[in-house]
Amino acid sequence: MQRWRGLEDIPQDWGRSVVTIGSYDGVHRGHQLIIGRAVERARELGVPAVVVTFDPHPSEVVRPGSHPPLLAPHHRRAELMAELGVDALLILPFTTEFSKLSPAEFVAKVLVDKLHARLVVEGPNFRFGHRAAGDVAFLAEQGTMYDFEVEVVDLYVSGSAGGGEPFSSTLTRRLVAEGDMEGAREILGRPHRVEGVVVRGAQRGRELGFPTANVETLPHTAIPADGVYAGWLHVGDEAMPAAISVGTNPQFDGTERTVEAYAIDRVDLDLYGLHVAVDFLAYVRGMAKFDSIEALLVAIADDVKRSRELLEAYEGE
Repeated sequence: MQRWRGLEDIPQDWGRSVVTIGSYDGVHRGHQLIIGRAVERARELGVPAVVVTFDPHPSEVVRPGSHPPLLAPHHRRAELMAELGVDALLILPFTTEFSKLSPAEFVAKVLVDKLHARLVVEGPNFRFGHRAAGDVAFLAEQGTMYDFEVEVVDLYVSGSAGGGEPFSSTLTRRLVAEGDMEGAREILGRPHRVEGVVVRGAQRGRELGFPTANVETLPHTAIPADGVYAGWLHVGDEAMPAAISVGTNPQFDGTERTVEAYAIDRVDLDLYGLHVAVDFLAYVRGMAKFDSIEALLVAIADDVKRSRELLEAYEGE
């Protein structure tokens, strides 16, 4: 999959394409319907499928300080889109100047002049251009003028997550914040992932016999509620079963919120400085302060046992 950052990265000889535009944070099951349909139509038409997205999130430019927690960084979204068959990903730097493009200017500058859109695939509530003034009806009108079609795909899937609410990035963020990893997994179609570089912490886990990777998460990451979780620690191509702690470490009167993953039965790892990923499968228990270190050790051993059972049950499904 080709990756472009900015309109100037698009090859000069780029031909016609099928395009879909959106933040697509998380590339959840609703997003997968739209992107999958764009890829399907691109194959039918014999042209490439292109996803257009933005960095930073438009809300941060329009309303500074309102950047939502992110379900996936751009490189992760790119991986997921490539798995869906997308041929090119265009990340547009979202600046104040760019935010002032009218819907008609956006169509002409991006869809027509650069991507030579033959078909644009969107969800029913797609909005674009200055003050989000453009919608799919306006897009269809522009298509008549510029010789491209518009196809609207209903992205609203629902299930048990969130009490039956339609799947969305907003709902997923809420479930992650509540520690409902099963609900988040239902929407995403996979466990929620947090990434970052392993940094040196207080090393208490190593002293207690349960060495953890202290992950310095990427900016704006959607981090689950404080507690203990079962999941996996990904280092390179290796996925290791893990018991994961999120919180301020109240046992030692900590104040800084951290994500720490103990790779079960692995005490030989040296991960400092490495970029790792942590997948959250299921909530095990809330964060607590124990009466003694001995009681803490008993709880950690139980956390590891419970995490192992949850992971083995999941992998056996």
